Amino acid sequence: MRKNLFFAILLLISSSTIGQTTKSGIEVLQYDNFKQLAHKRIGLITNPTGINSQFESSIDILHQAPNVMLKAMYSPEHGVRGDYSAGDKVNFFTDPKTNVPVYSLHGKHKKPTPNMLEGIDVLVYDIQDIGSRSYTYISTLGLAMEAAAENNIKMVVLDRPNPLGGIKMEGMVTEPEFISFVSQFPIPYVHGMTVGELALFLNGEHLLKDGVQCDLEVIKMEGWQRSMTFEETGLPWVPSSPHIPHAYSASFYPVSGILGELYVMSIGVGYTLPFQLFAAQWMDADSLANNLNALHIEGLHFRPVHYKPYYSVSKGKLIHGVQVHFTDYNKAPLSLIQFYVLQEAHKLWPEHNVFELCEPARLGMFDKVSGSDKIRLEFTKRWLVEDIEHLWYKDIKTFRKRAAKYFLYQ
Repeated sequence: MRKNLFFAILLLISSSTIGQTTKSGIEVLQYDNFKQLAHKRIGLITNPTGINSQFESSIDILHQAPNVMLKAMYSPEHGVRGDYSAGDKVNFFTDPKTNVPVYSLHGKHKKPTPNMLEGIDVLVYDIQDIGSRSYTYISTLGLAMEAAAENNIKMVVLDRPNPLGGIKMEGMVTEPEFISFVSQFPIPYVHGMTVGELALFLNGEHLLKDGVQCDLEVIKMEGWQRSMTFEETGLPWVPSSPHIPHAYSASFYPVSGILGELYVMSIGVGYTLPFQLFAAQWMDADSLANNLNALHIEGLHFRPVHYKPYYSVSKGKLIHGVQVHFTDYNKAPLSLIQFYVLQEAHKLWPEHNVFELCEPARLGMFDKVSGSDKIRLEFTKRWLVEDIEHLWYKDIKTFRKRAAKYFLYQ
């Protein structure tokens, strides 16, 4: 009897700790019987990440809801059904499953036009973000909010977890002259907010074009906390783009994504470990790993690797470098890792200057993603991380205080 009771308690504990602990915005909306959208004509901005815990698409959920009228969809990068590659222009089409028109927000237009919004009462956003400023879905969010404000349409954001958690914030706030689709707003590179919180922040701080504000409602999650990893939510992960196949991939995106804009050094995109690697033909893997590990950067270990990328940088060539491992994610820096790699690579192979080896146009993209050219210009004077650390973190304290007013979760 006691043995059976013990196993029953163990089963209860196990199910409560490994089961779903977080309800996403779409699930909260379902539980409320879609009352926030009842009898409204809906335009939906989504992609394959817009699902509930049962893997049902938000498209299908809203299309089938008896008291909701799904009238149009709007496609970000990669398409509403995930059938476009990175950077590909998305075309207008009719979704064959729902017979609902789909307008592109990643082609000629990145912002919904009045014609696209004709007959729409509420614009709904349901996309899983990855917590880094240069990931273009949040740019789409802000531009949609502007369009909603300009066309007197309500905006509803169905909130989802930030897979980086809600504590880490890193990077300069984007300077005005470097605003672009890959750095659309004056926020840090690692911004530490959910999409719902970010929407409230942009709206409340008048950061949309011309300071406009939309009629905004965020459908909060239930059960999410800022310290949570994505795995702790119990929610399923759907690849948010081809190179973010797993929830932990989001943690590596800021590790190498800025350097990756130069297309000189492989960062694992084109191999099986996107954003987790740094490698080139001219590197010696053991030397680079030894140098980096000798820095004793908290929460990190660098392992020597050798591989041939299947596509992208160094396709088909044997290259050498390091794989980044988190030994303590909470203590590890994210976005400065690429600069530590550049620092040590320059010590070992000063003749291989990545900023000279890249196409000149890539320098501009590097600066846009960094949020300023000051990082590159200051770093390349001595190739030392210590020379840019103060620049990289100078805005964080002020930004955190400003953003905290819009936090929805503890």
